[in-house]
Amino acid sequence: AGPARSGALPDAVRLFADRARAVLPSFEVTEDNAEAVALLCRRLDGIPLAVELAAGRLRALSVEQVTARLDDRFRLLTGGSRTALPRHRALRTTIGWSHELCTVQERLLWARLSVFAGGFDLEAAEYVCAGEGIEAEEVLDLLDELVAKSVVLREDSAFGVRFRLLDTLREYGGQWLRAAGEEPRLLRRHRDWYLGVATWGEVEWFGPRQAETAERTQLAHGNLRAALEFCLAEPGEEQIALLLAGTLWFYWIGCGHLGEGRHWLDRALALDREPTEARAKALWVTGYTATLQGDLGFARPALEECRRQALNTGDDRALAHAVHRQGCVALVGDDPDRAAELFEEALWHYRTIGELNSNVVMAMLELGLAYLFQGDLDSGELWFGQARELCEEHGEQWAYGYVLYAMAYSHWLDGAVQPARMLARECVRLNHLFRDLLGIVLGIDLLALLETEPSRPGEPGDLREARVLQGAAHRIWRAVGNPFLGSRNFFGPHQECAERALAGLSAQEYEECYEAGTLLDLDAAVARALGGGGAAEGAEPVPDPRAVPPTPAPSAVRNS
Repeated sequence: AGPARSGALPDAVRLFADRARAVLPSFEVTEDNAEAVALLCRRLDGIPLAVELAAGRLRALSVEQVTARLDDRFRLLTGGSRTALPRHRALRTTIGWSHELCTVQERLLWARLSVFAGGFDLEAAEYVCAGEGIEAEEVLDLLDELVAKSVVLREDSAFGVRFRLLDTLREYGGQWLRAAGEEPRLLRRHRDWYLGVATWGEVEWFGPRQAETAERTQLAHGNLRAALEFCLAEPGEEQIALLLAGTLWFYWIGCGHLGEGRHWLDRALALDREPTEARAKALWVTGYTATLQGDLGFARPALEECRRQALNTGDDRALAHAVHRQGCVALVGDDPDRAAELFEEALWHYRTIGELNSNVVMAMLELGLAYLFQGDLDSGELWFGQARELCEEHGEQWAYGYVLYAMAYSHWLDGAVQPARMLARECVRLNHLFRDLLGIVLGIDLLALLETEPSRPGEPGDLREARVLQGAAHRIWRAVGNPFLGSRNFFGPHQECAERALAGLSAQEYEECYEAGTLLDLDAAVARALGGGGAAEGAEPVPDPRAVPPTPAPSAVRNS
């Protein structure tokens, strides 16, 4: 039951097609079914025996039906050639034969490792799996033996060696874990570890290791999901679910997972209405995500409930966040006067409790935007400058990307097109570093508008390139959910650009350039915006979007 090695998936697809023709002579992998076949082979980890047995099921099931039944793969994947060795006639039997070759402690570790949903590192395995038969210092040697037996895969990452169980072997180990009665204890230890990962990530988010924190949290994504699912399904764990979902605000919002974050938060909030600190945090985080999704009708009551609860319970931190996010609702809802009042109140609360993090920086730049949208560019620039200084002092990059967007917007309003371009490009680059789709698309839309401006006095803008960037932005807006579609201020650059392009291009050019942009995937769209194709003359080379810059604010931007 050896694991699929690198590049094994095409081999698995060929094996599946070959074995499928043995039971259905007319079977071929075509354009219509290629994706379904590849998905099935991935779900089977490319294990040759599993692929063969799945192909044999095509006598009675379609490819999609086989895939849908893989949650009980050991019952589904039985049979095989009557002349094969007995241990090769069913997947369970084959893996069981490998299981028998393991020592008692190796089998125990195999079973306990089944609680990990995806990759894990040695430290996680030692914490979660040690105890009652396995000492922490024994985990390394046992893990090494399981890697040697191809039960566990070893994977290299930017953070050192990581490990993974194939889904098929994980399910087998999980059956043994349940049979031993150990599953509840192991799931709680797993939950505790990943609550720690989330908590430490929140602490490290405001600082020079922010990009590393984003990547580490991304590596833990599958396990964080599993921990949340456990808390939501297990009676008595509801408050931990609220705490975990709320603590991950930096990941949901900063790394492009708004929809998923909202899903977990709303489920947790529906399970427990006790007015605790954990619930208050989940309320302002879900109100924040809803605002960024454009769902102001949901955000308003959630944030008002958070504010009321905070006042009733004396939770000053939740009060600061609730007022802050109410300011965001007003800002997106085109009420900059009210937004400014709320941001100023939130900043007063933050100062009173000694809070300083990415949220405080965002409140500063959002207050600056409120002034900007009122037409007060000077006050806006003052707040942008304060936010920029804090980012540079602490090595903050995510909020800094939004500071750059605000500064670029202000420069455009002030007629400083070239500095605005530089700032907007760096905004896109930094947001792409974190895969923050909202920050990326705001920057690309602003860059599209800036393309309509002359590069030099007397030269026309590049309306065709502007329209290509608008098409690219449209594809990203769809992924985000068009949250600012109704906002005059945030969606204004898009509308202004479209009007200019419509006035200067033929109807055919207007549509063709837009369609060309919609064909660009996220990475291609970012490269285009940064100067990778058809960009304004003099654009800088496209930086590696995953490279951490030596400082949060390149000198070219600081001196603009």
